[in-house]
Amino acid sequence: MPNPVRNRPARVALVGDRSPHVRSHTRIPVLLDALRERDRLDLDAYWIPTEDVETGGVEGFDAVWLLPGSPYRSEAGAVAAVRTAREHKIPFLGTCAGFQHALLEYARTVCGLTEAGHAENDPDAEDQVVVPLACSLVGHEGTIRLTAGSLAGELLGTEQSLERFHCAYGPNPLHLDTLREHGLRFTGRDRDGEVRIAELPGHPFYLATLFQPELAGNGTRAHPLIRGWARAAAEHA
Repeated sequence: MPNPVRNRPARVALVGDRSPHVRSHTRIPVLLDALRERDRLDLDAYWIPTEDVETGGVEGFDAVWLLPGSPYRSEAGAVAAVRTAREHKIPFLGTCAGFQHALLEYARTVCGLTEAGHAENDPDAEDQVVVPLACSLVGHEGTIRLTAGSLAGELLGTEQSLERFHCAYGPNPLHLDTLREHGLRFTGRDRDGEVRIAELPGHPFYLATLFQPELAGNGTRAHPLIRGWARAAAEHA
C-alpha cells in the first residue's frame, strides 16, 4: 500500500533585522528545533530583513512572525509585513517591537490615523500610538492577566501567566479606545491594568504581545503562544 502523501513543511517568515546581539534572535533556532522534535511541527523558516518587505514579499508564506529588535532598519517594512499578514489572513505573531508595530499598522491602515507615529522611530511625531513606558520593562518579568475566552487565554490554559519583557515602549493609552472601536481586542494586561496583548477576532491567527514568549524557559520547549502560531502555520500549509 503506498505511503500517504505528507503535507509540505509550513513556510514561515521571520521578519526582523537579525543580530547576534538580540537575545530573542539567538533563541529562535533553538525554538525551531524544539517545535520539530517535541511538537512535530516542522517549519521551513526564512529570516527576512525589514527593508526587504517594504513593498511586499511575505504573501506566499504560511505564517509571519515580526520579531523584536527595534528600532528596525525599515519601519515601513515592518508595517508592511503586519498589513500583509492581516489582510491576507496569514497567521501572524508579533512580539515586543512586533506588538508595537502591529498597533502602528492598525492605527494607520484601519483606524485612518495616517500620521500615527512610534516615539522610538520618530520622537517628534505629534500623533504617537507607541510611546515611552513610564517605567522601562527591559529585563523585567511580570504577571499577565488574560481575558477569558481569548486566543491567548485558550492557548495558555490559565487566567494569568508570568512573562518576560525587554522593552521601553508601549501603547499610548489615549489611542486604545480608537483601536478597540475599530475591532482590535486587548486580551492581556499587567497587574496595573496596562495592555500587553492584542488580538484580531475573525482572523485565523493574529496575536501580538509586548512581552517576549520566545525568552520563556531555556528554549527546549516552545511557549504555548509560539506553539499555537506554529500550529496555525501548519494548518495554513
